[in-house]
Amino acid sequence: MHLAFLGWGTAVPDGTLLQEEALELARSLCPQSEEQLNWLPKWYSQTGIKTRGIILGRPVLDDILQKKNETGSPFIPNGKPDDLGPTTAQRMEHFQTLGPPLALLASKQALENAHIPSENFSHLITVTCTGFFSPGFDYHLIQNLSLSPSVARTQVGFMGCHGSLNGLRVAHAFVKAQPDAKVLLSSLELCSTHFHYGWDPQKIIANALFADGAASVVLGASDNIAKETWKLASSGSCILPDSANAMTWNIGDHGFEMTLAKQVPGLIKQHLKPWLEQWLAKSGLRLDDIKSWALHPGGPRILTAIEDALSLPAEASEISREILSKHGNMSSATLLFILKKMAEIEVPRPCVALGFGPGLAAEAALFI
Repeated sequence: MHLAFLGWGTAVPDGTLLQEEALELARSLCPQSEEQLNWLPKWYSQTGIKTRGIILGRPVLDDILQKKNETGSPFIPNGKPDDLGPTTAQRMEHFQTLGPPLALLASKQALENAHIPSENFSHLITVTCTGFFSPGFDYHLIQNLSLSPSVARTQVGFMGCHGSLNGLRVAHAFVKAQPDAKVLLSSLELCSTHFHYGWDPQKIIANALFADGAASVVLGASDNIAKETWKLASSGSCILPDSANAMTWNIGDHGFEMTLAKQVPGLIKQHLKPWLEQWLAKSGLRLDDIKSWALHPGGPRILTAIEDALSLPAEASEISREILSKHGNMSSATLLFILKKMAEIEVPRPCVALGFGPGLAAEAALFI
């Protein structure tokens, strides 16, 4: 039995941050020398991002950029050389206050798109790697969508940019076990919550790439579903060899901290194709049989590494680069934005989605 996509929804914070403004934000919070200040434009210009959503809000951003403090936000720098920004507790409070309404917006859109009454949902899966509190944003969704208080809840947490693929795997298992199940999956990522203050090249690169967004999908069994409906047929997972420290995501005292080694593109080029060929063979497919690709845009170099590893034409990553350009890297929500766009324009299938996360781990999903 396949997993059918019955409704889609996406949401980003009000207003957009131009990449030029994102650069100015970095200039205000990160450099500690003139040399470092001069490095920033190069890094930001290479991201492929034009605009992004950021949940901080225009008043706080204006305070930071204009070096004032009218909002009293903990994100306003204190002017000291050793300023590391808000504590992790303050950042989690920020996520708890501003995140759930964004997930609710995406979920309402998905439910309206699916035309399924809220009381019919049997399962709720939430996905995030950028904020934790309990009761979590699943509780907020249950209360505000009028889901059943007995809806079965599951959270996929701290798995990184491929987290939505892990969530889809969980939903697929639920539907196989309970064919009449209706599942709401909601991914919420406020990456700007963990904007790094001070100078650390790997964290500065993360600052340059990441953004905020939410995406939700309504899922159910594929029986008696229209042929044009997107369906998840199978999924796969692989930890790439000798990659334990290539990408990490840890909890620090001033937010969550990401490291991204320069070896990541090389690891993808070396190890992705052999594993992917073996995985596709289980479904009787070869790489040449795949008609479209949903590639998580971890950054331009990641996309180029995937293209090189699989000998893909440039147009294979066109939608991924479009979403990156418009929204930035929204971690686990990003692939759902990409898949929604692909479903809307009816790209040919089979389609393979690929995402990478700490490990270095690769996740894949086959859509038919």
